[in-house]
Amino acid sequence: MDAQEWISTFAARLGLEPIAQADIDALLDLASVAAHTSERLAAPLTCYLVGRAGITPTEAKAIADDIAAS
Repeated sequence: MDAQEWISTFAARLGLEPIAQADIDALLDLASVAAHTSERLAAPLTCYLVGRAGITPTEAKAIADDIAAS
């Protein structure tokens, strides 16, 4: 099973639609900023917080870029 299949299957088990490719790209960019600005541990936990906050990955990436710039 590749990553795309796993994510789609996991989403279905959660009762969710698959993640759009644009959101995947934004989340991966966000995870990269979090990991490179802090520690690798920050990447998955940052993405978790995005889900809890209910904002788009693009909005979250803008916030992360702001933090990284400061």
